[in-house]
Amino acid sequence: MTATSIFYIIIGILVFDFLLERILGFLNYTWYSKAIPEELADVYDQAAYEKSQEYKKTNFRFGLISSTFSFLGILLFLYFKGFAIVDEIARNYASNQILVALLFFGIIMLASELISLPFSIHSTFVIEEKFGFNTTTVKTFILDKIKGYLLTALLGGGMLSLIILCYDWAGVNFWWYVWILIFVISLFMNMFYAKLFVPLFNKQVPLEEGDLKNKISDYAASVGFQLDKVFVIDGSKRSTKANAYFSGFGSEKRVTLYDTLIEQLTEEEIVAVLAHEVGHYKRKHIIYNLIAGTLTTGFTLWLFSLFVDSSLLSEALGVNLSSFHIGLVAFGLLYSPISTLTGMVMSLLSRRFEYQADYYAKDTYKKEPLISGLKTLSKTSLSNLTPHPAYVWFHYSHPSLQQRITAMNSDVVY
Repeated sequence: MTATSIFYIIIGILVFDFLLERILGFLNYTWYSKAIPEELADVYDQAAYEKSQEYKKTNFRFGLISSTFSFLGILLFLYFKGFAIVDEIARNYASNQILVALLFFGIIMLASELISLPFSIHSTFVIEEKFGFNTTTVKTFILDKIKGYLLTALLGGGMLSLIILCYDWAGVNFWWYVWILIFVISLFMNMFYAKLFVPLFNKQVPLEEGDLKNKISDYAASVGFQLDKVFVIDGSKRSTKANAYFSGFGSEKRVTLYDTLIEQLTEEEIVAVLAHEVGHYKRKHIIYNLIAGTLTTGFTLWLFSLFVDSSLLSEALGVNLSSFHIGLVAFGLLYSPISTLTGMVMSLLSRRFEYQADYYAKDTYKKEPLISGLKTLSKTSLSNLTPHPAYVWFHYSHPSLQQRITAMNSDVVY
């Protein structure tokens, strides 16, 4: 196989991915106006339903424009040997392999951010604002971007440096050491993300004493779940959309409730949502996800180690001098079909976990407040109640609302 062949394979993969996403998006679009299932008839009134239709269609059109722009951009970048140009610029300012790689990815990410920034601004301050979701101020938006850049530079740059050091030290066997390193970091992030990183962007305060906390404590005690850490996060700082999540394990396990969730749901509905989150912990979903992610990462690193020394990968991107960072970019582009498949498997696993967590909440608390709570969350976020099955299969980490309600109303044990 020649470098030219690999180049055209990369182009073919990019075209296939783009067309697949457009087809899935169009199929989903054709179902926007599908009749609402009977069990969901009480989610929207006519005005809210029409608003949800317009919201979905607006995002579809915007996504089509932004994704087409990105697709054409990467094609032009490849055609004009953009990676070779950036690599040459990086080598003009550094000779150390790690510094060259850091400069290379720094330039790529800076250019990518400059291109995507107008789309991000439009999405936040035009679309989300139009439909009443946006509460982000310009100051918050700018600070979020700056903090994100700094974290990417420190954590991403540090991680890349360690990976290249492992490669320089161990050669093609580097993947073992990087795999262990990533596992340790993943474990650390699962344990301490909410404690160390969330406060950089949001305020977290313990749930105040009162009826809601008492009901949560009573439920936790009834299922033998020690829950000392229930936090409220100021999600309303950026959006009116609500959420709740479980993080950590052992002594660091905690439940985080968005303040918007507390505003939009009744206390019974909030306890039901929390019961769902406890279900994730009781069914060991966090651990299973960690294991699945670790195995996927190991497979990816092993596969990369087979090609990392190939000069053909660098030449396929128009770079004559082979290097770790160019090989990483080429491999990432070639790996896309496998990534799509593994992503589908992980989404399938995630949807299974959601059914199990719903069943746990139904079994240990009540299904009615969970169902009504999910309906309220769908209404307030203008969710799509009739997604196309193919789109769900490829993209949804959660079953559709109809699927979840049908499962909870059935006698099936998950």
